Amino acid sequence: MAESVLSRIGCAAKMATIGAIKTVGDAGQAVLEASRDVLMTAVEGVADVTVAVEQSIVKVIRGAVHGAKDVGEDVGTTIKSAVRGTIKAAHEAGADVGVAAVAAVRGSVKAAEEVGADTGTALKHAVTGAIQAAEEIGQDTAQAVRDVLVKSVKGAKDIIKSPLK
Repeated sequence: MAESVLSRIGCAAKMATIGAIKTVGDAGQAVLEASRDVLMTAVEGVADVTVAVEQSIVKVIRGAVHGAKDVGEDVGTTIKSAVRGTIKAAHEAGADVGVAAVAAVRGSVKAAEEVGADTGTALKHAVTGAIQAAEEIGQDTAQAVRDVLVKSVKGAKDIIKSPLK
């Protein structure tokens, strides 16, 4: 496995994830909130929010996954929570949630590969997290996210057809 270099945003997400996991009892919620906060900070004040979110979301998720791996936290749970947090932040920032969902899912699989985790499991957790976040926004958003994931992410269709957990 080649050593990965995280961006400043990725490093911030990694440190936020490690700190949150160490200080909060609910690691999933801690990762969700840390990922959301880092993404919101990264896109604050930018002109094209969707482009900024699309570029930053992968960095945030990579950082969260690397941080979780460093402290022995479950990578799948971290991916699901980080995806949920970043999708919620994308919505709050006014970005296209479908674009954010595709970037989050693809970034999650890449991050899992970087740390030696199972990419199939990463895909399942990422798709599940994206849909859960979209459902919390609204049913129309959830359907739009399902549709874009099926069209844009290889393997998502099979996961979406099965019951999500």
